[in-house]
Order: sequence, then structure tokens, then C-alpha cells
Amino acid sequence: MQENGSVPNHVAIILDGNGRWAKAKGMPRNYGHVQGAKAVEVICEEAYKMGIQYLTVYAFSTENWNRPKDEVDALMKLLRNYLKTCLKTAEKNRMCVRILGDKRGLDDDIRFRIEELENATKNNDGLHFQIALNYGGRDEIVRAIKKIAADMEQGRMKEEDITEELVGTALDTHGLPEPDLLIRTCNEQRISNFLLWQLAYTELYFTPVAWPDFSKEELVKAVEAYNRRDRKFGLVKNQ
Repeated sequence: MQENGSVPNHVAIILDGNGRWAKAKGMPRNYGHVQGAKAVEVICEEAYKMGIQYLTVYAFSTENWNRPKDEVDALMKLLRNYLKTCLKTAEKNRMCVRILGDKRGLDDDIRFRIEELENATKNNDGLHFQIALNYGGRDEIVRAIKKIAADMEQGRMKEEDITEELVGTALDTHGLPEPDLLIRTCNEQRISNFLLWQLAYTELYFTPVAWPDFSKEELVKAVEAYNRRDRKFGLVKNQ
């Protein structure tokens, strides 16, 4: 694959289908989320082996708070455990981990673990791994506008200073390259409020495979599909 095409620098993934996958097996939805977390670890390792430098996953959206309380509580428990595991994995693989989203909406202990994880891994030179938690694309843009408005109010900025580049620096993803490829699992074909600004020139790939079953082979298929696209305009934009 790498001989005949290029590997995308930045891949974003909407992790979909955990609950449906579990239901099809006669198991509770939370079982699907646990297996989905294991799939994240596998894909992180395989993506970096393939030459992907940046991987961003949509783990918990601002809309997910509307799910049943017992499911949200189970997801938060899983998140707490995953952050511990991710710290160990990052140390082993020299992975640089960053959390996207409004951290103010998370419990204090989760915010502490996020800060610990980001500080411990910020200088690592392996895969750049971004996890979107309490994240919504519209919410991110609103928060960015508020930052810019505050700078203008304090006289640190004028209207003519506002450019696409400036807006980019106010987003959660500041300093990251825009995604080259977005993958969504479980046959859903929508963006669902994920990286709305950043996906302007991104190739989209949809697969019927549910996230817990997403494997190295499925990642290879997605990258092969990416290489069959005409990327001339997008490549110019990202250079």
C-alpha cells in the first residue's frame, strides 16, 4: 500500500456502533463501549506503524450527555479507567496525547487525570493522539469566537486582524494539521458535529463495520480508498 500511494498524515475517526454491536451479541451497551476502548488501543498502534502521524477520535460528544444516566455514568467510569491505561500506553509507545473539547463540563478528578496525561506526554515523539471529550464542533467554534471577542474588547485585536488563520489558533486543535481522512464506522454517513471547521477539505470514508470490529485490515481499506481519490485541491490546501 505504501509503495503505490501515500499514507494520510492525519486521520480522524468517529467511533460509532458500540451499542448496536453489543445488542447484536445479546450484551448490554456498556459491554460494547468497553470493547470499543480496546479497539482504540489497537488502532493507535497500527496507525503509527503505517506511518500515520496524527490520529483524532470522537469519544464523547456534547450531545452524549442526553443519553440515559446509567449509560453516561458507565462511560465516565470507563473514561477514568481508560485515562490511566492511556498514560501507561503513552509512556510505552512515546505517544503524545491531547484532549479536545470543553473540559469544564467534566468532573474534577477527570480534569486532573487529563492534565496529568497531557503534561506527561507533551514531549513524546510518537503518534500524536487526540481524544475529543465533551466535544462539539459548534461549541468549539462558539468558544473560539468568545476568545476572539474578549481580545477585541480588551484592545488586543482589531476587526481587520481576524483571518482564517487567527480563528484556527483559537480552536481546540490549534497547532494540529487538518485531517486528511475522516473515517466513520457502522454505516452512518454524517459528520455529527465533529471538527466542523477542520474537515473543510477532508476526504470522507464510511464503513458498515462497527467500531469494536474495526481492525488493522479495515484501516488499510480506508487508506487505500483515500489513495484512490483525486487529492489535488486538498493537497494544495494542506501544504
